[in-house]
Amino acid sequence: MKLSLWISTAIALAGSLTSCAASLRLLNFPFDPAGRSLNSPFSEITPQVNDRYIVFVSDRRGSQDIFLYDANEQRLLDLPGLNSLDAIASDPAISNDGRNIVFAATREGRSDIYLYNRDTNQLRNLTENLQAEVRHPTI
Repeated sequence: MKLSLWISTAIALAGSLTSCAASLRLLNFPFDPAGRSLNSPFSEITPQVNDRYIVFVSDRRGSQDIFLYDANEQRLLDLPGLNSLDAIASDPAISNDGRNIVFAATREGRSDIYLYNRDTNQLRNLTENLQAEVRHPTI
């Protein structure tokens, strides 16, 4: 009885592990000391990855800004109007279609959640009147 339970458990575990392996892919991006690519000598924190895009916070411009990398085209994408705030950005997340980026930002000791639409280049504060600390948004 114990042997058959052990064998069935081993088979189920092996089956679940092989189904996970199909979704793995190795990402290899070249190092760029000037910071024009994904790998750079600067601090890149809180990356979030979907099928095509990698959104992250970096200090490569001297402030904590949000960057978007297109893994298919292997280049950084422009985000006009996003990093113009005098705020410290953190914890970005990107929608599955790559259209919207949500992130937390701290400005003058107050934290808020912002939504950036890549189609319209519009930035919207989602928690403007909230009297609480907010962190780690997801979309």
